[in-house]
Amino acid sequence: MARYRGPKAKISRKFGEPIEGQSKALQKKNYPPGQHGRGRRKKQSEYAIQLAEKQKAKYIYGVLERQFAKMFNIASRKQGITGENLLQLLEARLDNTVYRMGISPTRRGARQLVSHKHILVNGELVNIPSYSLKPGDIVSVRERSKSLEAISSSLAGQPSNRYSWIEWDNTSLSGKFVSIPVREDIPENIKEQLIVELYSK
Repeated sequence: MARYRGPKAKISRKFGEPIEGQSKALQKKNYPPGQHGRGRRKKQSEYAIQLAEKQKAKYIYGVLERQFAKMFNIASRKQGITGENLLQLLEARLDNTVYRMGISPTRRGARQLVSHKHILVNGELVNIPSYSLKPGDIVSVRERSKSLEAISSSLAGQPSNRYSWIEWDNTSLSGKFVSIPVREDIPENIKEQLIVELYSK
């Protein structure tokens, strides 16, 4: 399964946000990585700003280039606002939903849980992180995986039902993907219009 395997702290420092989770490096070095990180940088072009926004979205959701381009293509053919459609497709991914439900503290960890066959969708085993959920789908932890320390420690102290489009039952370790989220409910700091402008060139 293709995924980014490089240094996480560098990505966070590049965008000035804890994209791959909280990092001490981001607090100690609040400037971009590289030998010119502290130096004055020339004004970025419009293309550079748009490209950086696309890269940020890719890193946040853990999607590589071809997959991201394919999702944008699907989003552009759907009715509605293309940028919002793109974020909704990313939010409906199984690995992202597992993360949103609190089963894993990171999307990277959620992707591993899915690919290692710890997650069920509507009672069926699904090990494809990019699997797209539909409203009404039930996501649950496999019975023999419920005792996993990684899952129990992630769920401990997590507020239930943090997101309006997801329902979670801590007793049965299962949740429901209630609906496709609207843009206002998606907390990620992404300027999706810049991504649309980039692909429209």
